Amino acid sequence: MNDDALLLDNQFCFRFYTVSRLITKHYQPFLSKLGITYPQYLVLMVLWEQDNQPVNDIAKRLYLETNTVTPILQRMEKQKIVVRKRDKEDQRKVIISLTAHGIELKEQARTIPTAMANKVSTGINQFFIDNNAEAKRVLDQMIDELKETI
Repeated sequence: MNDDALLLDNQFCFRFYTVSRLITKHYQPFLSKLGITYPQYLVLMVLWEQDNQPVNDIAKRLYLETNTVTPILQRMEKQKIVVRKRDKEDQRKVIISLTAHGIELKEQARTIPTAMANKVSTGINQFFIDNNAEAKRVLDQMIDELKETI
C-alpha cells in the first residue's frame, strides 16, 4: 500500500469535513444572535417544515442517531424552544413540538440564508449561482449511494 493514500491532503472526505466546518463557523454569528447552535438550527429547520415529529424522524432527516439528537433536544427544551411529549398512542415515542418561541425564531431566522450568501466570498457565491442545481444533484446522489452502503 502506498503511504500517500494516508496523507490527509489526499483525503477527499477531509475536504467535505473542512467545508462543513467552515460553513458552520460562518453561520455562528447569525445563530448566536438567536441564542442557538448550528445543530439546533438544523433541528429547527426540520420542525419548521413539519412540527410535532417523533425524535426518530428528526434524527433520520438529519442523518444522525437518536442518542446524538436527544441532548440537542434537551437543551432546546431548557431554552423553551421545543417541548417533548410522549405519544398518547405509543408511549415509547417522544414527540417534539415547537413552542411559541420556536415558531418566533423562524421569523428571526428568515434573513440567515441571504446573510450567509452575502457573507461568503463573491467567487464562492458565483460558483453556487452557476452550479447550484448540479452541485445539489451530485451531492444528493453521493448521499443516496453512501446511505445504501451503511
